[in-house]
Amino acid sequence: MRIGIVAPGRPIERATADRAAVAAALWFPAVQLDFHPQCFLSDGGHFAGPDAARAAAFLEMANDAKIDALWFARGGYGANRILATVMPHLGPAASAKSYCGYSDAGFVLGALYAAKIGRPVHAPLVSDISRADGGASFARTLAWLTERSRRVLEPSLGKEPAVAFNLSILNALIGTPWLPDLGGHVLMIEDISEPLYRIDRMLFQMAHATQLKGLAGIRIGRVSDVIPNDPPFAEDMPQVIERWCREMGVPLLGPADIGHDGENKVVPFGAF
Repeated sequence: MRIGIVAPGRPIERATADRAAVAAALWFPAVQLDFHPQCFLSDGGHFAGPDAARAAAFLEMANDAKIDALWFARGGYGANRILATVMPHLGPAASAKSYCGYSDAGFVLGALYAAKIGRPVHAPLVSDISRADGGASFARTLAWLTERSRRVLEPSLGKEPAVAFNLSILNALIGTPWLPDLGGHVLMIEDISEPLYRIDRMLFQMAHATQLKGLAGIRIGRVSDVIPNDPPFAEDMPQVIERWCREMGVPLLGPADIGHDGENKVVPFGAF
């Protein structure tokens, strides 16, 4: 299997890429990781190259029939800035691929799912090789891509189609053509480094978005590294999510084993 790696948001360090290549060769010898040179560019101190370079790299690998899957190098911010450029130019080869990532990569996953192109998959990023979990999260994505291993899946996945998003990314997709129709889906959400008042605000937007009507249910992943409010917020996270699910008229189904951490599990978009 040949897996192309691009960075729609922030760049990856060469040392991290080298470590990922060694780990993949050791644990999954049939896999070849192809890092696009764009992954190592820097623009404005944040992006992995200018918007045009990030878009071109994505299109080059997505439209390459010799590449079996695309894996996003890192999150951060920036994937949304290339959607209008890349989505109209994805050819037949792009529809045959899986696309793996989470966090900022959710912009691309959502747009692909809305356009019914390929197989978007919420899954650990290449940069997760640097986590203190010994590479377990990194290997989870490769186990799904190479073996379709059920042991790496989010354990609540069942008959209903499902999707998984970082809440702030989902919030930003609302009202755009890149938010898919999620009627009948179980929506899994997680977030990191937000104060509870902002979580509350984003859930208000989610609860009243016309594009999110008809959900089968919501599962809440880990909301980690919450920024303290001053003064303290009036509710805790369970109260916040329960209130907005009631207002939305959608059942809160329980926890989801997803988040910005080493335990983040794989969620293929749709039914599987």
